[in-house]
Amino acid sequence: MTTPSAETIHHRICPLCEACCGLEIRTAGGTVQSIRGDDADVFSAGYICPKGVALKELHDDPDRLRTPLIKRDGRFVEATWDEAFAEIERRLPPLLQAHGRNAVAVSIGNPSAHKMSLLLYTSRLVKALGTHNVFSASTLDQMPKQLSSGLMFGHWLSVAVPDIERCELLLVLGANPVASNGSLWTVPDFRGKAKALRARGGQLVVIDPRRSETAEIADQHHFIRPGSDVFLLLGLVHTLFDENLVRLGRLAGHVAGVDAVQGAVQGFAPEAVATRCGIDAATIRGLARSLAHAKRAAVYGRIGTCVQAFGTLCSWLVDVLNVLTGHLDEPGGAMFPKAAAFAANTAGTPGVGRGIVTGRWASRVSAAPEVFGEVPMNCLAEEIETAGDGQVKALITVASNPVLSAPNGPRLAAALERLDFMVSLDIYLNETSRHADVILPGVSPLEDTHYDVAFPQFSFRNHARYSAAVLPAPTNQVPEWQALLKLAAIAQGKGAQADVLALDDQLLADDLRRQSGSAADAMLAALSPRRGPERLVDLALRSGPYGDGFGARPDGLTLAKVMAAPAGIDLGPLQPRIPELLRTPSGKIELAPATLIADVQRARADLRRPADTMVIVGRRQVRSNNSWMHNLPLLAKGPFRCTALVNPLDAQRLGLRDGALARISGRGGRAIEAQVELSDEMMQGVVSLPHGWGHDLAGARLGTAAERPGANLNAVLDEALRDPLSGNAVLGGVGVTLQAV
Repeated sequence: MTTPSAETIHHRICPLCEACCGLEIRTAGGTVQSIRGDDADVFSAGYICPKGVALKELHDDPDRLRTPLIKRDGRFVEATWDEAFAEIERRLPPLLQAHGRNAVAVSIGNPSAHKMSLLLYTSRLVKALGTHNVFSASTLDQMPKQLSSGLMFGHWLSVAVPDIERCELLLVLGANPVASNGSLWTVPDFRGKAKALRARGGQLVVIDPRRSETAEIADQHHFIRPGSDVFLLLGLVHTLFDENLVRLGRLAGHVAGVDAVQGAVQGFAPEAVATRCGIDAATIRGLARSLAHAKRAAVYGRIGTCVQAFGTLCSWLVDVLNVLTGHLDEPGGAMFPKAAAFAANTAGTPGVGRGIVTGRWASRVSAAPEVFGEVPMNCLAEEIETAGDGQVKALITVASNPVLSAPNGPRLAAALERLDFMVSLDIYLNETSRHADVILPGVSPLEDTHYDVAFPQFSFRNHARYSAAVLPAPTNQVPEWQALLKLAAIAQGKGAQADVLALDDQLLADDLRRQSGSAADAMLAALSPRRGPERLVDLALRSGPYGDGFGARPDGLTLAKVMAAPAGIDLGPLQPRIPELLRTPSGKIELAPATLIADVQRARADLRRPADTMVIVGRRQVRSNNSWMHNLPLLAKGPFRCTALVNPLDAQRLGLRDGALARISGRGGRAIEAQVELSDEMMQGVVSLPHGWGHDLAGARLGTAAERPGANLNAVLDEALRDPLSGNAVLGGVGVTLQAV
């Protein structure tokens, strides 16, 4: 039996980025003594970055909210949970009654993906509200990849990832996995895996307008004009057809639309696209030949390919290249993980399905089509500002800070002030939640249990891991899933006093009876006595591809078995999954979706447009995955990181000096000032500024971040610029002007 002061070892999945590293946390006397990588973790094998160590500072941060806040006469005052829910019940239902369900919008932020309670229960809230006005960070960084994957393979989350441990040629576009350790690709210690790739004779090739940390360790790095990735990719596909290099291999009988793709890329020969993308034709042809001739190769494109005007086309063409070179669904190529739980492509009839649909509704003002149940974040401000039937009058944000993360944050901030009511579920009083009328605080990650719902679907290796809470939550803390159910009950007219445990039981029972019929009661009994997120995880594991099938496969997974393995359960390397994975109506890989083939004409017209003289791109940094990380001293210390990287030749031309300020102006006249850092790692004609900064707005309580607030890149970007297919914001390759201050 341990005493309160005895040291205890805990195992925890880091929730601060997509790498999901396993941590070993030592506590004593209710405080964290140390955090290190867990050498025994079956997935990350001891790797850790600075963010993992900073979990202690996040837990101890005096700025982190620990009690609900209600705005009274323009000032936030502390309140009890009962008072907070009573205020919501007083103000939200009358708005719904007077203006309809679409009068309430929901904004969901990136941290929601790292908390199983938020990821599993926010959907319960959205369904209870019945609103079409759902916005999320997905339309700020990843919706193009989800859309193209859905059109090609039949589900939004059937995303192919490089099998890096067996790969011999990896081509990376618009991504910096040394800093991110993967994005829509969960791959802790990318640097170590890339080193191993090269040690076995493989090659890493990087295409990026900056000689990034990943480019620094690559065998080849090629600068590319931001926003022109689509032309490079079209040139690569054209070369495969032009030089008779197409090899479908095992997938030949599972692919539809090859001829349509060949027709669509006509006119995009490397010689025709070279000037626009800044890569010579010989290099483009050489890259295509290398991919075609490599035994095991993969193409990976990420955020730089998504946050541009042709984001969906780029995401599609990445997988077209993998298919046409015979490297999709092959060891060492681009493969599909098989998650132990929550993966729709492991459920139902294998090899065929309904596919996906878009445009079931549209945003009221700009008529932007619905994609994956939501409309573009760029449309939120106009939906609040524009009077008429369906105008957004109230907003609920869940771990979301779009005032910093979305284009034209100043406009959005002004719009939020016009709302009749706003609720934020957040751990901070930040640049967005400062506009709320009620803030409901979440728990520290160290006080929460955790299972990665999303990221095993993008992992380089199959696995299952669970984290128990490291520290007890305060006795008066309402769990986040219960707070979301309480909001759902209020939205449904059941009131703030509704029994959320009974509501949770009823919702699950309804789901199971609809999906499993007569087996539902036995399944509910087997899941007892678990409640909340843990019960949903147990259900998903037992129903999943490795599960016990509620007794049908006694050796299969259950939550209890995963809990009993502190270092996780290794489920092996990625395996070929086509045709079993496919959920398209045809039962084939749809290589030429009609909407994408049609959109190639937009690229064809844009190829003739003169390129901007100076464009801006974002920058990924290992210490600032999300804006609130700037408030943790461990991550904020050291050199100032919110600098505008400028090529020295551009600086000479524009009269800019290292360390001095530059004014960066975008379309519409909005401008920011940022500190210049001269660097030959930048391509000429490109300036780079990291995202998530701008912590100088009145009303936020982020003390450490405010000491060096930095400049908000998104403040100069145009919210009217979107990829028309996915609705994703255009955050890179946008023309700007630079002037010395």
